[in-house]
Amino acid sequence: MAVKKLIEVALPLEKINAEAAREKSIRHGHPSTLHLWWARRPLAVARAVIWASLVDDPSAHPEMFVNEDEQKAERERLFRILEKLVVWENSNDVKIIEEARKEILKSNNGKLPALLDPFAGGGAIPFEAHRLGIEAHAHDLNPIAVMINKAMIEIPPMFLGIEPVNPEAKSALLPHGAYVKAQGLALDIDYYGTVLCNSVYKQLEHLYPKVDVPKEYGGGKATVIAWIWARVVDCPNPACKCHMPLMSTYSLCKKKGNEAFVEPVWDSDSDDISFKVVRGKGEAPESAKMGHGSKFKCIKCGSVIEADHIKNEAIAGRMGQQLVAVIAEGKRGRLYLPADSLQKASAICEIPDDVPDGKLADDTRALYCILYGLDHFSKLFTNRQLNMLCSFTGALEGLRQQIENDAIAAGLPNDHISISDKGKGARAYSEAVVTYLAFAIDKMVDYHSTGCVWHTTGEKMANTMRRQGIQMTWDFAECNPFCSSSGCFGNMLEWVKKCVSIFPCSVPGIVKQQAAQSDCGLRNVMVSTDPPYYDNIGYADLSDYFYVWLRKSLRSIYPNVFSTMLVPKAEELVAIPYRFGGSKDKAKSFFEEGMYETLRKVKAYCTDDIPVTIYYAFKQNDTDSDNSSASTGWETMLSAIIRAGFTITGTWPMRTEMSTRSRAHGSNALASSIVLVCRKRSDEALASTRRNFIIELKRELRPALKKLQYSNIAPVDLAQSAIGPGIGVFSKYSQVLEANGTPMSVRSALQIINQELDLYLNAQDGELDSESRFCVHLYSQVAFNELKFGDANTLANAKNTSVAILASHGTIFAQKGVVHLIERPYLPKSINEHEDSIWLLCQQLTYKMEKEGVEGCANAIANMFGSNAERAKDLAYRLYTIAERKHWAQEAYAYNALVVAWPEIQSRAAELKAVQPRELFLF
Repeated sequence: MAVKKLIEVALPLEKINAEAAREKSIRHGHPSTLHLWWARRPLAVARAVIWASLVDDPSAHPEMFVNEDEQKAERERLFRILEKLVVWENSNDVKIIEEARKEILKSNNGKLPALLDPFAGGGAIPFEAHRLGIEAHAHDLNPIAVMINKAMIEIPPMFLGIEPVNPEAKSALLPHGAYVKAQGLALDIDYYGTVLCNSVYKQLEHLYPKVDVPKEYGGGKATVIAWIWARVVDCPNPACKCHMPLMSTYSLCKKKGNEAFVEPVWDSDSDDISFKVVRGKGEAPESAKMGHGSKFKCIKCGSVIEADHIKNEAIAGRMGQQLVAVIAEGKRGRLYLPADSLQKASAICEIPDDVPDGKLADDTRALYCILYGLDHFSKLFTNRQLNMLCSFTGALEGLRQQIENDAIAAGLPNDHISISDKGKGARAYSEAVVTYLAFAIDKMVDYHSTGCVWHTTGEKMANTMRRQGIQMTWDFAECNPFCSSSGCFGNMLEWVKKCVSIFPCSVPGIVKQQAAQSDCGLRNVMVSTDPPYYDNIGYADLSDYFYVWLRKSLRSIYPNVFSTMLVPKAEELVAIPYRFGGSKDKAKSFFEEGMYETLRKVKAYCTDDIPVTIYYAFKQNDTDSDNSSASTGWETMLSAIIRAGFTITGTWPMRTEMSTRSRAHGSNALASSIVLVCRKRSDEALASTRRNFIIELKRELRPALKKLQYSNIAPVDLAQSAIGPGIGVFSKYSQVLEANGTPMSVRSALQIINQELDLYLNAQDGELDSESRFCVHLYSQVAFNELKFGDANTLANAKNTSVAILASHGTIFAQKGVVHLIERPYLPKSINEHEDSIWLLCQQLTYKMEKEGVEGCANAIANMFGSNAERAKDLAYRLYTIAERKHWAQEAYAYNALVVAWPEIQSRAAELKAVQPRELFLF
């Protein structure tokens, strides 16, 4: 029987999640800054999962830890190691890594197993295995993912400790062995990147002229940071026909002390509209954009310009663009200036002949821009941007030859073996440097397209892939790659250099372009993976945007990786209906069968000694005819796991998303991945009946839900997290039989699990005071809307209270024959420390969190009597569930925010309580 691992018993979840959340704000040297990838897992989580999957739980060794107290003490010791290991600042601490590695060796007979991730993606899992000294195998079909993983775990160990070859470094005369890890490689990336930038600037200097600074701002010349453009269509009004600039905002800067905006000026003698820049305090004119759609009002005649007109003009090639303003580097901050004739003329240039191109995928959900004629990659850039990017990529081969010559002069073997053939001589080294320079160029592609905008508060560029897709921008910002501000080549180069300088190089990594459904030939390895989340992201469709440029840079070095014109899509395991003629059923079938085949292969790869860990996060509820809910994404994934012969032995909700990301605000986006811990199911596993399954589910699920609430799992994640322990019961049987003898489907099991979750949350209503029970029931029926007095009074009587009592307490409004719950802004602002109405307390705290944040809530509960504050937090779970089911997004978001912040609120409340003067009592 396999030895139980720590991850199957207990984890210091709060510390892991805290570090994972903190890591999302860390940038310098973090691998995520090497190249954009979508839905990356935090390194802290990957590190924790790998380590805890390899270390034995003390309960597996009763001969060493004879009772529960000894096992607990040993487990706490392991927790302390893991809690140090997940801290970002410790990720390269040799002593801490070595301590963690010793525990792995102790639990695995002195050997470090190999690890396979068949969906390597952004590389967090292979990278963290690599850090722990484990031989990591990173497989992915996507060429961008393949190159990211090569850059992270394959290339750096090839040039471990090598001295830089550039002429400047040779003159430094540092002692032999002064360069650790891949620091020498990083220095050459920096040196030759600067050479590349300078040479391209000499070619294109005429396209990036400086701007004249007005005398009141010091006069002279200044370097342009960005140009603000507006797309233009002709007004459809036959009597007008002006060239109408489509701007979503006229604001240029909202930063206090440097406010600036533009005002449109209509020239009565022509059909043109120009702009003047207004600096200083004042209100920017109201935008001509109407609402959230693609509708505008003509500045000249006031006619409504419908979205269909704009689409038709754009598709016909009649949508132009107009330079609106220029942003420059001033002596005391950003300068916002009008666009003069020189700046307008400098942007006019021909499209180069060697532009890499291709058609965007037909997925309008992610690639909304194609609805407006931007259906080829070349159309996403200005002509100047295309010239710049082609110049950078075109200069790489000549630079590669220069690096090779310098490497030969520095003493590297002149063996002519390419890096793709595992060479380590001068040619391979030059190709390694060029690979990272190509990454810097690819990072620039994200900041140099017509999908970029100017951040008016932060005074910086906002990149193209701000979301998981390419949006349609009306007023866009074109960045200067040769300045020293956001989006410039120097910044992109710095990000890449910092990553390479600290990458671990202890063992070689193995990266392979491989479809997950195909047998890779590995056996008896550890498997940990983060598969695609059903139809959440079309990685291949988005990757094309970067692929066409990276292919132009690196095709000669990695011909096999870049053999296709665009990223391979036919075998990509995502359930995107457009690839199947719009059929959701065919997309679902493709995903489930492909995932099943993949997991069948995983079962052949994985060793019996170490559990398989699978990350999954999917939030999509489907309601069947009987109003029971399940999730297609979860159903297909879990069906594949169970059919492939696995049982789930543990589940852990891990914080893996930033609550500040654009999609999260107000959308209740899933904040956690559920890490599923799986073992091969025994061939001797028994069958079960539906009745026995439900009995066991009740026994196992309710303690698990209490534990989740106690660990402060966010309400947005509770339903997803409940799937784990529930499906763990289901998956341990060979099958669960319905009353008629047919096997229970995963969908039916998920519905039963969701029903049990509802029963658990409903049962908590019984613990509330009568007033709160009434309020919860009324909220679930009509929210804060009106109900007839008679109906409300009947409900109140059933809850052992009355409308009159509730009205006197200030929780409901009751006049003129109608009753409604009083909305949060109109409830008493001060919170009674002895408040017995859990409903009222929950609403007051939710409002305080919204308006005053953690500090306001902490002040309110610092001296609160008993456990009512904790009960109010628990009620927020229940109210979140109601709001989520009713699709009341803002309501659900408010309750979720309170629960997520609860640990901080409690901690701050304890600090406030500790500094309060103690009262003295005389007897």
